[in-house]
Order: sequence, then C-alpha cells, then structure tokens
Amino acid sequence: MDAEAIRDVFRGFGPVQIRRMFGGQGIYQGEQMFALEAYGELYLKADEESVGLFKERGSRPFTFEMRNGRTTLTSYWLIPESALDDPDEARDFATMALGAAGRAKAGKSRKGSRAGSPNKSRKPAVEPVT
Repeated sequence: MDAEAIRDVFRGFGPVQIRRMFGGQGIYQGEQMFALEAYGELYLKADEESVGLFKERGSRPFTFEMRNGRTTLTSYWLIPESALDDPDEARDFATMALGAAGRAKAGKSRKGSRAGSPNKSRKPAVEPVT
C-alpha cells in the first residue's frame, strides 16, 4: 500500500505522517505511531480497552516470525475491511488506536520513572516517506 492510499484511508482523521520501517511503514499523527502498514495491510494499535472491538469485527493481530523461528504477536490489529472505504469508520478506529498508543506511551513513562531511570528522547531511525 503506497503513502497516498494510506492518506486516503485516513482522510477523515486528519493529516498523517508515514515513515518507512522494517519493510513496512509506520503511520503517525504528531509523534504518536498509531498504525502500521505491512505486506499491503493496515494495522491499528490496540490495547485492553479496544482489542475486544477488533475481535468482534473478525480482525487479527499482526504477527511476524523471528530469526529463531518463533512467532511474535504485536499489539497492532488489522483494520476492518469496511473501514478502508468509509472515512468516518476509519476515523473512529484511528482515534481509538491513537488513544491506545497514548496509553501505552504513558504506561512506559510511569514504569521508567518508578525505576528511577530518566526518559530518554530518541530520534526516529527512519526517514519520512514523501
């Protein structure tokens, strides 16, 4: 899926930035990655508050195989097919995914501050796609 097709899906959500990563593309609003594109499919960030809706809609999580042969399950779930052609539905799912991404980031910050380790700001390791 190319960058323009991704932007078209999320046109009701607002402007998104797309960055190449690991053979796919990370999809951001601001500094928050809320979706990814891999193998021509769009996946949205999910957490315990939203994963049930993805399951109800017949979605599946993004998985990949590690070099050691183990399969890794991620917190990104396939966007429902109907949302690909419905900007309002895509917006609703993207908003939910952005919330999940924010909660995940907040959880990581709390864990880091409890351990006494400072939060380090990292530069993105990928180039933006134009």
